[in-house]
Formats: sequence, structure tokens, C-alpha cells
Amino acid sequence: MEQDLREMFKKEREQIHTIKTDHEERFLKKLQESLPEEKKPTRMWLKIAASIAVLFSIGFGYLYLNDNNDNSPVVVESTPDEDNKSEFTFGDLSPDLKKVESYYVANINLELAKLEVSPDTKELIDSFMEQLNNLNLEYKTLNNELKELGPNDQTITALIENLQLRLQLLQKLKRKLTELKLSKNEQIIDNSI
Repeated sequence: MEQDLREMFKKEREQIHTIKTDHEERFLKKLQESLPEEKKPTRMWLKIAASIAVLFSIGFGYLYLNDNNDNSPVVVESTPDEDNKSEFTFGDLSPDLKKVESYYVANINLELAKLEVSPDTKELIDSFMEQLNNLNLEYKTLNNELKELGPNDQTITALIENLQLRLQLLQKLKRKLTELKLSKNEQIIDNSI
């Protein structure tokens, strides 16, 4: 049973292991068959759903705000895509930046749709809408700068910060409205006691 390892290695070297000439081709063929084909994920339904959500939120905000006021103008947020189709957007730069922009725009529109306007809160909402409109104009200016000068870190950062400021402004408005509602409820309770 004992075998000399040197003898075993010598016999092994003597045996010629040949690789068939089409080995690489067969390997590549099997590799391609085993790997799934790369397909770009079609997210058309997601784009359609986002567009519908934006349209509904803008339409709802417009109808709701117009029903509760005395025909005074109210600023309703619109996305850069709706204002000018030729604008340079984040989607032209990178899909990741487009996701960031879409996230903020969707949240801004959601917050706008959730606003409850009443005669008591109309002045507060109008003042916040004016600030929101100023931020929207600044966003358009930055977007034009991005289009004219090309993408740079400062402009992209300023655009993202503008979107963040708009969302924060709407969240602050929501908190103020909640505080106002709670203080009125407390006054009603105090008066009834």
C-alpha cells in the first residue's frame, strides 16, 4: 500500500493532460447560457403613477383652495417638468439625482395636497405660499444657470437645498396649522367650562 510520492508525481507528469482546442468557446457559451440576460427595468408604470399623483395633487390643491377663498390668487407648486419641457433637469445629469428630485417634488406635492384651508388659516397659508413661490422662482433661476453653465457642484447643491427648503417650509406650515388648531380647541374647551 505504501507508495513513493516521487513515483506518483512522476507518473502524473508522464500522463499528458490535453485541453481541447474549443475549450474556451464552450466555456463562454455555457457562461452566457447560465447568466440571465440584462434587461433595463421598465418603470414606465412608475412614471405614469407619479405623473398622475402630481396632477391629482395639483388639481386637488387648486380646487380646494379656490373653493375656500374669495377668488384671491393662491400659488400652487408646480414641478420643473410642467413649466418648461426644455429645461435642464436632474434626470439629464444622473438617474440618482433624478430620484432625489422626484422624491422631494413628490413630498412637496403631497404636503400641498394635505393642506386644510379655512378662513382662519388663509392669511398664514398665503404668506407661506408666497415664500414657496419665491423659492420656486429661485429654483427656476438655478435651473437656467445649470442649463447655461453646465453641471457643477455648487448649482446642483443649491438646487437640492432649494427643494429641501421648500419641503421644510411646508412642514413648518403644517406644524403651525396644527398648533393653531390645537390652540383654538383649547380656547373652545376653556370657554365651555
